[in-house]
Amino acid sequence: MHRKWQGQCEACGAWNALIEEAPLTSGPKPATSRGRAVALSSLDSDEPPPPRARSGLAELDRVLGGGLVPASAILVGGDPGIGKSTLLLQATAAFGGAGLNCLYVSGEEAAAQVRLRAQRLGLARAPVKLAAETALRDILTTLDAERPDLVVIDSIQTMWLDSVESAPGSVAQLRAVAHELVSFAKRRGVAVVLVGHVTKEGQIAGPRVVEHMVDCVLYFEGERGHQFRILRAVKNRFGPADEIGVFEMTGAGLAEVANPSALFLSERGKPAPGSVVFAGIEGTRPMLTEIQALVAPSALAMPRRTVVGLDSGRLSTVLAVLEARCGIGFAGQDVFLNVAGGLRVQEPAADLAVAAALISAREDVALPPDMVVFGEISLSGALRPVSQRENRLKEAGKLGFTTAMLPAGGRAGRTGGAEPAVTLREQADLAGFVEAILGAPGAG
Repeated sequence: MHRKWQGQCEACGAWNALIEEAPLTSGPKPATSRGRAVALSSLDSDEPPPPRARSGLAELDRVLGGGLVPASAILVGGDPGIGKSTLLLQATAAFGGAGLNCLYVSGEEAAAQVRLRAQRLGLARAPVKLAAETALRDILTTLDAERPDLVVIDSIQTMWLDSVESAPGSVAQLRAVAHELVSFAKRRGVAVVLVGHVTKEGQIAGPRVVEHMVDCVLYFEGERGHQFRILRAVKNRFGPADEIGVFEMTGAGLAEVANPSALFLSERGKPAPGSVVFAGIEGTRPMLTEIQALVAPSALAMPRRTVVGLDSGRLSTVLAVLEARCGIGFAGQDVFLNVAGGLRVQEPAADLAVAAALISAREDVALPPDMVVFGEISLSGALRPVSQRENRLKEAGKLGFTTAMLPAGGRAGRTGGAEPAVTLREQADLAGFVEAILGAPGAG
């Protein structure tokens, strides 16, 4: 490189071989023209809702908000080995059977491994195209040529973009790969499903901006020791959030569970201390689950508080309110709390059922087997009504429950038509609730 004009090159001795190049200027170039005006529309537009493709799997279609929307980006996360690939292979085969052009791209397994899983699930002849690739440029070129309706990327952590100088799975790679795939989905009208790994805290690994980019975020949950699996929507731009679909893991893959309440309560035995049936709401669906508690003397200086399926903070709050407002202490005692079946309960309406299970276990008193409990507990000891009271009672009546313990002051209303009547035992505060629990007919 020479700083001024020179006739002869000092390196090779050639004459008139130097070419002048203008130096690069730092900073953004000044705008040479104005941007174009953006078309605006009113909120009362008559634009029809987006079309949806149904897979035929009712639980999956429910979580998606009624079916798959074209040009949507969906992120699916879950623990390793929980069944994400099995679920998505079954879903891809179902959408392919419904007439969509589907493509499954695996970055973690070879094509032969995916074929073996398909044979085990009875999907060897499903109309699904398969590829094993991790280079995003090659994948996008293939998608441009194939023009599929649905593409599954398993998983996004294995994909890499050659324009980003970092290893696959890094923050920069995840952000760039997600941006390219979401942009492709919107530009070509292709529905893209991305599989994401999760951290030990249960969050999808990588930058949270990936969850903001996509239209729908689904979590596939479940305990390895249980056969039940929950597909939960935590974000959905085309349907309700917090909706769930329930599946059962079998030797032939995932089977839908049409009536989760009956299934979660099917293995409930004789009435035992610490067992309470909670009438909850998951998304738009009422669901009955069994909450179990065990209280035992502790030899430790700091007694154990073990929770499975519930927020440990809610347990600490209920224990504190029981001691401060009702004089029921748990000092020097180990407390174990569990939601049967591997379901995770997140709504505050479970407070009252947790309190009932703790009191029942502490006093060694079994509650009536035909009673359900739901309600929220405030720090003052008052009981607060919860939403969708009628739907909870209707579900309880369907399954043969005849009594419900709940907060007073909720919206009055009938629980439906043909289902058995449910007797309501309303309580205004936690102290009255404790007295009613210990003196409930059938308790003992």
